[in-house]
Amino acid sequence: MSYCLNPFISGGNTRPQDFTTLTKVREAFGLTVEESIDLFTATPEILPIYYLQTTLNENVFLATAINTEKARGELIIAPVLLDVRRILNFQIAFFSGSESNVDLQAGLSGYCDHTLTASKESSEIRTPVVILAEAKNESIKSGLGQCIAEMVAAQLFNQRNGEANESIYGAVTTGTDWKFIKLVDKTVWIDKRDYFINEVSQILGILTMPFKAFHLMEE
Repeated sequence: MSYCLNPFISGGNTRPQDFTTLTKVREAFGLTVEESIDLFTATPEILPIYYLQTTLNENVFLATAINTEKARGELIIAPVLLDVRRILNFQIAFFSGSESNVDLQAGLSGYCDHTLTASKESSEIRTPVVILAEAKNESIKSGLGQCIAEMVAAQLFNQRNGEANESIYGAVTTGTDWKFIKLVDKTVWIDKRDYFINEVSQILGILTMPFKAFHLMEE
């Protein structure tokens, strides 16, 4: 079962409600948003393997030249996430384009761009920890509402399944630009700064850090 966002829901004579803006998702789920903190400045960097660095050296120019979401997702984002899985000794699972219906009435159904879970099972999503939304039209801001709604869905999914992890992490990314987010209870922290693909060691450190709570990383 997946747990992502369908940006449109409707019922009766009401107009479709969308979560494409930060304001709409905040009001829909009663969230508090904080944006003034550098969330991950103290997070240790993790060096990419030679294969990932070579892949990025070859693919970043190509992806930005093609300049489609599909190209950026396949040529930049997926290789980074797969390296996170390798760093964690394949003890986590990677999902892309998964469909789910967590709460139809709340609009929490549809497809999620990318998900990392604390379970290594690849046949179904269990214990989602990191949610990634691909930015539309290269606009990080335009993806914040979608990503946060997907994080709320992941939080609800874990609660219903008795998972104890307190935090859900997320990112909105163009592939070359990454904005990280953290959700705890009803509070959303949006990182004050962006990270860029030439800072891939920092990006890998941030993406692997949430799994420390599951003892999947060596200290």
